Amino acid sequence: MKMIVGLGNPGPRYERNRHNVGFQCVDLLAEKHGLRFDRQRDHAQLALGRIEDQRVILVKPMTFMNVVGPAVVAVARFYKIAPEDMLVVYDDLDLPLGRIRLRPRGGSGGHNGMKSIIQHLGTQEFPRLRIGIGRPPGRMDPADYVLQDFSPEQEEIMVQVRDRAVQAIEYWLEHDITQAMNVFNSMIIGESPMVTSPDRADAGARG
Repeated sequence: MKMIVGLGNPGPRYERNRHNVGFQCVDLLAEKHGLRFDRQRDHAQLALGRIEDQRVILVKPMTFMNVVGPAVVAVARFYKIAPEDMLVVYDDLDLPLGRIRLRPRGGSGGHNGMKSIIQHLGTQEFPRLRIGIGRPPGRMDPADYVLQDFSPEQEEIMVQVRDRAVQAIEYWLEHDITQAMNVFNSMIIGESPMVTSPDRADAGARG
């Protein structure tokens, strides 16, 4: 069994935020394959089924971003999911809008949800799919930026990005992380209308 975790904040207030792109991608994956988030366990919504002939569990933690670790780890332990069989999907300020990036392991990159998972799992040796949202314009606080919705122009690109992210997840399920990286990491989707800033505000401010 493989486990795909989408990161986001619970509730309609945050539903379309940049910070919720992980939720958005796993929701799209579930819809495409007829899976329903009809189970609850350890403060997480779960959808179980088969994708690409693999038994899968899709996970959306229902805690706020900076404390998702306990919920993710509890579900992984209950279903006996090894770290290498868990893919975490989340937003990344340091990737431009229109880019996705798969990695077999790594640090948190300042993402508080990833910090929490790494801390409670006790390892950073698990695959992840980063979805680029770009840097905030000017001196905008990243914590405010990630809790805003995409602009209409950005959303046009994000429709394609989410579709591509779903394809990347499906490819990972059918092949492996290395092959998926080779196919998807070099792709650029659309042209970002975002005005980026040369200032690098503290990404760890995101909650």
